[in-house]
Amino acid sequence: MDFSECYADSCSAVSLAARQGDVRRVQKLLRRGHPADVRDNRGWSALHEASAAGSAQCVRLLLGATTEICEDYVNSLTHNSETPLYFAAMNGHVKAANRLINGGADINKMSNDLSCPLFAAVDGGHKEVVELLVSKGAEVNGTHSTSGWSCLHQAVYKGHIEIVKFLVSVCSLEAVDDYGITPLFVAAQYGRHECLAVIANAGANVNCQAKDLATPLFIASQEGHLSCVELLLAHKADPNLYCNEDQWQLPIHAAAQFSRHSILQKLIPVTGRDCDQGEGKVSPVYLAVLSGQADSLRPLLREGFSPNAQSCSQFGYSCPLDMALWCNSWNLDSDCHQSREIAQMLLAAGAHVTMPTYVFALQGHVPEHLPLILEHAGLPEGDHLGELVQAALKEVPSAPFWLPLLLKAGLDPTLLTQHKMLEEAENRVLNFLLEFINWKTLPSTKLQILSRRQAEGTWTPQKHFESVPALSHLCRLAVRAAVGSDALSKSSFVQQLPVPMLLQDYLQFSDISSAYTYTAA
Repeated sequence: MDFSECYADSCSAVSLAARQGDVRRVQKLLRRGHPADVRDNRGWSALHEASAAGSAQCVRLLLGATTEICEDYVNSLTHNSETPLYFAAMNGHVKAANRLINGGADINKMSNDLSCPLFAAVDGGHKEVVELLVSKGAEVNGTHSTSGWSCLHQAVYKGHIEIVKFLVSVCSLEAVDDYGITPLFVAAQYGRHECLAVIANAGANVNCQAKDLATPLFIASQEGHLSCVELLLAHKADPNLYCNEDQWQLPIHAAAQFSRHSILQKLIPVTGRDCDQGEGKVSPVYLAVLSGQADSLRPLLREGFSPNAQSCSQFGYSCPLDMALWCNSWNLDSDCHQSREIAQMLLAAGAHVTMPTYVFALQGHVPEHLPLILEHAGLPEGDHLGELVQAALKEVPSAPFWLPLLLKAGLDPTLLTQHKMLEEAENRVLNFLLEFINWKTLPSTKLQILSRRQAEGTWTPQKHFESVPALSHLCRLAVRAAVGSDALSKSSFVQQLPVPMLLQDYLQFSDISSAYTYTAA
């Protein structure tokens, strides 16, 4: 036989009658001498059955018949350590509970799982029993369950508002569990708005912090409970109280990370801007980017949070744009549309592009990155442009991808006619580059490289490279030399030049680009 199983029907005749609330039969059986203290294989006696069923009359009969048999029969325990009072409270039987208490029941007896009659009544939402137990002296601030919740914690968690209203007048409002969480914190965490209002109005601390320093406002923001956030702010909850040991995490970060858009709108006006660019802090822009939801980022940028937030050692990124681009690089299964939109929003808002970002984009791991950066931020300036050229020359195998993009963005092609490029570029790439210059005026050392490659069969020049460039080509090279490659790459500038409209595309070397039609490698 498997003794680990319990059979609720394997009980004595008295217990069965008590379970059914059959007062006359219980009385008849007791008169005939049937014992009332016989237990089934769960450890239940007839008194447990009567209490669980809510038969106050059966409870009275059983208590009266067992005084001489067992002095503490009223507090007898099941194998799981429940008393008859526990079952009466758990099932909301106020009359049976009152009978048991008057019969000497231990009102605060704990079960193996750290529960007690009051906690069981609260859990079940039985207000009358709760009021009875408290009036009879039940311990209202005891800790229960494995995490150490009080009865008020449990009432809030279950959303039993009427019980909460009663308990706030008799319980400690600042009781904490093993994690330092108060009943008010529980209300904020689980979105119990009515319970939160009752506890806050009773004077509970709205700025309490758990052991990990999270606040009710933080947890409500994280879980998306807008009404709780509004109520906490109305009760002067501090949105600038740091919620982690590193002193940077605020409720606004939780709202941004978990895409709580409505809550974000509430927190932006009341959150101090030191978090945006302060040293050692983390801008909520980072958390919005991390969430991968453009709707979290949009209101932050609109309300003045910087796209160029402080360097973030906590996440290992120098700026939000790097996070947006790199996260997309390593998570190719993510929503590419959202990632692109986030990067576009940052760039449109003026995000700086770091040289490492340019360099990584040149490699073409995510083909969308380089054209996106060049479209919004253009080429770097000054010495940084030289750095970009040198970085590009280290990525000659990827030139089919980056060369057309850099030239279209206004890079002077002569900057790329260096020995490394001439020696290593594949045939089509080399021909494409030479089309943008006067191939006949290259220095002799470079012409020798081309001659050697032609002799080795690693380069097959276009036939017209044997001749001097056409006068029209020389003219547009002269225009580029006069105005600069960057200016000539902009259609708005070219349209203002005193040349026929048919020549505007020609000045931008569109004939060459369309002839080669390079795509990402």
